[in-house]
Amino acid sequence: MKRFALRLTGTGWFAPALSIVALVTALRLTLLAYNRTDLFSDEAQYWLWGQHFAFGYFSKPPLIAYVIGAVTSLAQSNTPFWVRMPAPVLHGATALLLAALAQRLAGRSAAIWTAALYSTLPMVAVGSLLISTDTIMAPFFAAGILVYHRLLTEHRRTDALLTGALIGCACLAKYAGIYLPAGLLVAALLRGHLRPRRSEVALIALPAVALVLPNLLWNFAHGWVTFTHTAHNIGWIEHRDPFDGISLATMLAFLASQLAMVGPVVFGAILVGVWRFRRAPFLVALSLPALTLVTLQSVLQDSNANWAAASYFAGSVLAVGVLSNHRIWRGVGVASNAALSLALPLLTVYPTFGFGQKPLLNRYIGRAEVSQKIVQLAHQHGLGTVVANNRDVLADLFYTGQSSGLGFYTPRPTGAAANYYEQTYPMPLTMAGPILLISDTPPACAAQLVQRDLGAAAYCTRPMAAYVVPAQCARDLPASAGCK
Repeated sequence: MKRFALRLTGTGWFAPALSIVALVTALRLTLLAYNRTDLFSDEAQYWLWGQHFAFGYFSKPPLIAYVIGAVTSLAQSNTPFWVRMPAPVLHGATALLLAALAQRLAGRSAAIWTAALYSTLPMVAVGSLLISTDTIMAPFFAAGILVYHRLLTEHRRTDALLTGALIGCACLAKYAGIYLPAGLLVAALLRGHLRPRRSEVALIALPAVALVLPNLLWNFAHGWVTFTHTAHNIGWIEHRDPFDGISLATMLAFLASQLAMVGPVVFGAILVGVWRFRRAPFLVALSLPALTLVTLQSVLQDSNANWAAASYFAGSVLAVGVLSNHRIWRGVGVASNAALSLALPLLTVYPTFGFGQKPLLNRYIGRAEVSQKIVQLAHQHGLGTVVANNRDVLADLFYTGQSSGLGFYTPRPTGAAANYYEQTYPMPLTMAGPILLISDTPPACAAQLVQRDLGAAAYCTRPMAAYVVPAQCARDLPASAGCK
């Protein structure tokens, strides 16, 4: 590790790169302290996972839960700031790791510009405001590329083992971490000097498999629930003609979303770098798998913009190389992205800002207020249990109502669990007595309406109401789709 540290800091690039990253990260942490948005449903769910250690969770691998659980435990606080605090710090670490890679490939100037370019990417700005699995994956993915490149030149066994460990951690953060070994394989196919020795392949595989194995065993014990959920999200297990629904429009929409992910100048530079792949085959190989596969996926159905996020770690370094001879465009790309990176956190400080009737951040405000109203209604009617059929509502109830003394449940699923709450918090069969039901569908049994409209503008659902009903009445209520 000492030798690694000397290489990281001894070439004249580290101090200016660190200054840029430290300034951006400090600004993000300061504005995060004044962030007035509520935790989004995924963030609240990750927080809940972090309260209960497991080798896996319903929809994601476990590393994000470990990070949030560790940080909130050390801080002795569960406020949104501490739940989200790891995000800007991890992206700052990723920027420095990519700068170190750029220094190895192209020298001091490339390292400094890579730190600036990555730190100001729109996807990094958003990823520093909302804690997500992409953010947890980022430093491990970037470090894996860096250490593997050093392995190719120095062939140290410790680097092979470290590369495998970083691949394993990236996959435990998000299954998209598999794009890291996929990219290394593409690199090996493109150029002979990018191939590791056979003994090194085994050393890479050993820690990677060892780290991922507990999660695989957890999934096996739980009916492969995380893999099934992931496959369902991307449409791989739908029972339909694979060529049904092919649309170039959805592909064009996905590619347009990538302009928003990294900015048009950077995205254009990455495409130019791919076209000239002979000049930087290693970086192209690490940029191609995610972007290529998700673009093909988008022909069949809508694909989320962040599904290709893994392309932009090596892609950032590739873009800096392409823009090195186009200084005006390089400045425009970084400056425009920096302006957006400042505007986004400022918007969270004033989340009610908007040009029409709805605030721009409508989906990220009002959730805690609804949960507080639900908790108050339960206490007013002397009830100890709340049942909601909307997973987003439940996510915030568990977070906002963590000290309420109430029990929160979802109606029992009729088949396989469709979400984490149906898997872990279905209504007990023995539950009796009246409960508070939160639903956008009136119950079929006799019920006392206690709140007609909860004002849940933040949720993608019809107006929700609160009812006092017998427990049996809520047990088989159909689930509400909620927001995606």
